[in-house]
Amino acid sequence: MHILITGAAGFLGQRLVARLLERGELQGHAIQRLTLIDQIEPPSSDSDTVEIYRHAVDIAEPGALGDVLDARPHVIYHLAAVVSSAAEADLDLGMEVNFDATCELLEGCRTRGLTTTRLVMASSVAAYGGDLPAVLDDMTALQPQNSYGTQKAMCELLINDYSRRGLIDGCVLRLPTIIVRPGRPNAAASSFASSILREPLNGEDAICPVATDLAMFVMSPARVIEALVHGAEVPGEALAPFRAFMLPGITVTVAEMLEALRQVAGEQALARVRHERDPRIEAIVASWPARFDIRRARELGFAGDRSLDEIVAAFLAENAPARTGA
Repeated sequence: MHILITGAAGFLGQRLVARLLERGELQGHAIQRLTLIDQIEPPSSDSDTVEIYRHAVDIAEPGALGDVLDARPHVIYHLAAVVSSAAEADLDLGMEVNFDATCELLEGCRTRGLTTTRLVMASSVAAYGGDLPAVLDDMTALQPQNSYGTQKAMCELLINDYSRRGLIDGCVLRLPTIIVRPGRPNAAASSFASSILREPLNGEDAICPVATDLAMFVMSPARVIEALVHGAEVPGEALAPFRAFMLPGITVTVAEMLEALRQVAGEQALARVRHERDPRIEAIVASWPARFDIRRARELGFAGDRSLDEIVAAFLAENAPARTGA
């Protein structure tokens, strides 16, 4: 089993690599090779049983994926992306990385006859937008209100069509907002959703740029990684006729996030969150829907978090050494 991961140096990419090495198999076959690509060379990973190839590649460059596709991977995880605020700020960059590179990846698979290769792409709740019903499902019309969501929606349609034609075996996972991310804030408009929990728990200040009654659809990092793994194993016939769907997140308001912070860390931690509204960020995040009927994802075997408290507890357990200075 040969697995290719784009965006392998990123937050999800590194976690996915660790999980695959821990499992040692996918689709019932032993993982023999991992090819990891990103703009910077992905971090090294140790394995006695898996050959690991790491490459610094700009996937926006024409032909950049040729060599890795020549090796005929059985599974491709397409995680590389320019995130929401950055794609909104720079249309050309967002198009080159989020859309053009995906087109080139699909054409590379088609010209090499990789008809049975499972392509798992990370899409986003940002693909939705506009005048939406109170509760959405997977077939709600996509009307994204930002460039990032538009680019992801276009990729979804292409992957579905290439799969319909039997040119690739695609699976598109629409990711909820991921909380709580460790590390530092990134350029995503939703980055604050982790910051307002992570920073105060680490004794640092954070800024909340949106109204506290804003609702978001969220999922923990661990559940997202398990969904990516499972996305490679769902039978293709079960995914048809449309191969993009929303993962089973949960709906929470910013006020509920802040109350969860107060419950686990007290008033002192809550006081570290400053409220400074940012119309640009608020406009992007408020355009994303927060309530979904996720029966299809559950029928396909995808699992979600039980509660916000469970998400926060998982972050605390995983990051306890860093927080205590051990």
